[in-house]
Amino acid sequence: MRVFVDPEVGEVTPLCAGGVVAAIGFFDGVHRGHQQVFSQVVETASETGACSAVVTFDPHPAVVLRPENAPSLLSSHSHKLELFAQYGFDLAVVYSFDETLAALSPEAFVERLLVEGLTVQHVVVGDDFHFGAGRSGNVATLRELGAHHGFAVAPVALMKQQIDSQLVSSTNIRRALAGGNVELAKELLGRPHELRGEVVHGDKRGREIGFPTANLGVAENLAIPADGVYAGFVKLADGSTSDAAINIGKRPTFHTNASESLVEAHLIDFEGDLYGQQISVCFNKFLRSERRFNSLDELKAQLAEDVARVAGQ
Repeated sequence: MRVFVDPEVGEVTPLCAGGVVAAIGFFDGVHRGHQQVFSQVVETASETGACSAVVTFDPHPAVVLRPENAPSLLSSHSHKLELFAQYGFDLAVVYSFDETLAALSPEAFVERLLVEGLTVQHVVVGDDFHFGAGRSGNVATLRELGAHHGFAVAPVALMKQQIDSQLVSSTNIRRALAGGNVELAKELLGRPHELRGEVVHGDKRGREIGFPTANLGVAENLAIPADGVYAGFVKLADGSTSDAAINIGKRPTFHTNASESLVEAHLIDFEGDLYGQQISVCFNKFLRSERRFNSLDELKAQLAEDVARVAGQ
């Protein structure tokens, strides 16, 4: 997949003699609803001999328009691009979202990004898609502009979860994570929620009591599950994986007034030095709430039980 950032007019088009079929959106988390849009883009492009493209933005529009209410992200920008590539896109086109882009009318937005930028023949969006200044454009607007500029528009209905018909959306995934419901987040995403970062030095308490942990440095703008203990796994830089008991919290047994929660993963049956390495911590299941233990022996007994439950996941 080739990635273009703020391409010049005409830069992309020569690569796609058969035309362009595009998805457009921020696509935070690349959840199952997004995946449905992507499948339609790639399938249509294959059937028509066109290039498949995803058009997205960086940073999140809320960072520019309402920074005090900008949501935590389900995936970093680089992680999102990796996920795009996994779904078979030929091109990813990234536009810097700034005040100038935010002020574009729906007409100017389409002309700049889709007509001049890509010369699209077909656009696939979720049926809740809004664009242009003040989110004033919607699917009906896009269809009108498509008729004028010569491209077709295919809206995809929003997906609902099978169990209780909950909408598959980035907002609902964030809400699930905030409540520690990583199982629901996993179902809505179509894969476990993943935190990426560098292994940083901690206070080595885990090593001292026989349960060494990899302490993850997490970017401030990423969505972190609620404090608690989770079963999951860690993906290492060499591509291997290890089951892991993951603790998120303030470690009340050792700290009475910790100011922030830490993400720590105990990799089961793993020996080695991970400091400075980039790893991914993935969440499968909530095990228990974090709590203060009265003694180290009590804590160690509980950790042993946690590890046993993870090994049996």
